[in-house]
Amino acid sequence: MELIPESANFMDYLEELDVIDFSHPFIQKKINELFHEGQSEIEKAKIAFEFVRDEISHSWDIQSSRVTCKASEVLYYKEGICYAKANLLAALLRSQGIPTGFCYQRLMLFDTPDKGYSLHALNGVFLKSLNRWIRLDARGNKPGVQAEFSIDKEILAFPVQEEFDEKDFPIIYTKPSPKTISVLKEHIDALEMYKYYLPDNL
Repeated sequence: MELIPESANFMDYLEELDVIDFSHPFIQKKINELFHEGQSEIEKAKIAFEFVRDEISHSWDIQSSRVTCKASEVLYYKEGICYAKANLLAALLRSQGIPTGFCYQRLMLFDTPDKGYSLHALNGVFLKSLNRWIRLDARGNKPGVQAEFSIDKEILAFPVQEEFDEKDFPIIYTKPSPKTISVLKEHIDALEMYKYYLPDNL
């Protein structure tokens, strides 16, 4: 699939937003721990991706009811669903001048269509040294889910099963989908939100 940037201006993918608050002291502290000047952009992208994938728990996997949204909250509590984790990865990479956007898939929420669908968030990252965008999914690995950092072949958490009406959206958005941010801000129980209230389309 060809990825399509929403904007041709890379500055739009570096902007600090309310939910991508990389100036926050928590995030600045983590930036100083993760990154240093000697690292290449590819090294920084891999380090940030693996940190968010492995060190920030997915709320459903740990059966936590806490809802996080802003990147600083996600980092502070070390948990969140994919929408929240995508905010944190965007914050870390944007802080390093690496253009980072938001990509989406429409997936079955669980294992069969009758259990419903949800919008799944991941990140699009532009690597200047490769002169192209790649997608990274920091959702978090578990048995049956194995996303990796790859600059060649995509290794995402979920292959889209078109025969079950799942869908890959090709656009790399400059901001998170308003639907994903609204659902995080409107709910106080992540498990209830995850089961019943996630948007199922863009």
